[in-house]
Amino acid sequence: MLSTEFSCVIATSRPAFLILTPCCLSLALANAVAEQLPIVYPHVILVFIGAIAAHISANMFNEYLDFTSGLDFQTQRTPFSGGSGTLPIAPELANSVKIAAFGSLLLTVSIGFYFIWIGGWGLFPVGLAGIFLVYFYTDRITHWPLLCLIAPGLAFGPLMIGGAYYVLSGHYSVAVFCTSLMVFFLVNNLLLLNQFPDQEADKNAGRCHLPILIGRKKSAWVYVGFLVAAYALLFLSVYLAFLPIYSLLGLLSLSLAIPAARISLQYADDIERLKPALALNVAVTLSTPVLVAAGIIWQHILS
Repeated sequence: MLSTEFSCVIATSRPAFLILTPCCLSLALANAVAEQLPIVYPHVILVFIGAIAAHISANMFNEYLDFTSGLDFQTQRTPFSGGSGTLPIAPELANSVKIAAFGSLLLTVSIGFYFIWIGGWGLFPVGLAGIFLVYFYTDRITHWPLLCLIAPGLAFGPLMIGGAYYVLSGHYSVAVFCTSLMVFFLVNNLLLLNQFPDQEADKNAGRCHLPILIGRKKSAWVYVGFLVAAYALLFLSVYLAFLPIYSLLGLLSLSLAIPAARISLQYADDIERLKPALALNVAVTLSTPVLVAAGIIWQHILS
């Protein structure tokens, strides 16, 4: 019985989606290796644990608040949106999920203060902003369309990648900032497209994200614009020599991004036909930072 309850609570962390965190962090680690910084591997492990714990906390708060608000009972779930569906089936676990969300956030905060203790207060503003986004995303930020649009990318891009690199190096970097901006656009898109199936349910629950504000078709153009911005930024960063030439390995994911853009524009209001774009969008968001990180490492090895 306890093992079943534990499994259900773990399910609310949405384990399949947690892979996004190490994919993003690979850029911070790759840049640190390429700059021949002394890598303290216990610190690398702590960075990954703290970041994944923050991601778990955000997911669990989202699950708990969507359940208590009644949104879970209106959502049209897809494999990529609408939550895990755990709490409507096991409502008695709601308090446990809330406790686990706070516990995960406390773990992140504890690791953050450890790094502040050994490395100074340069990490504090980044960490504080990250905690704000984790805790307030579902309950507050989803009511402000523009902030809701950019909050996910800020969390996984400049805050997570920039903060991780600062822990590993003791400073911030233009190259890391460029890669974190690329992730900023991609992760914003991940959440943006996943909001399409939830538009009506979210509106009924009082949320006001971009698809609710301007509709799915116009939001699809924002999605395409963010895709263009991500790849243009990668190309420009290499052209300006902020990133090495092999970082352009990230362009390989265009083979996924182009059909995702086409389907999104064509079927923005047809959720069934939009589903392949949701899958392609996930693949783009996961593969692009890993490909760029692999290119950075490859260039380092060859040089």
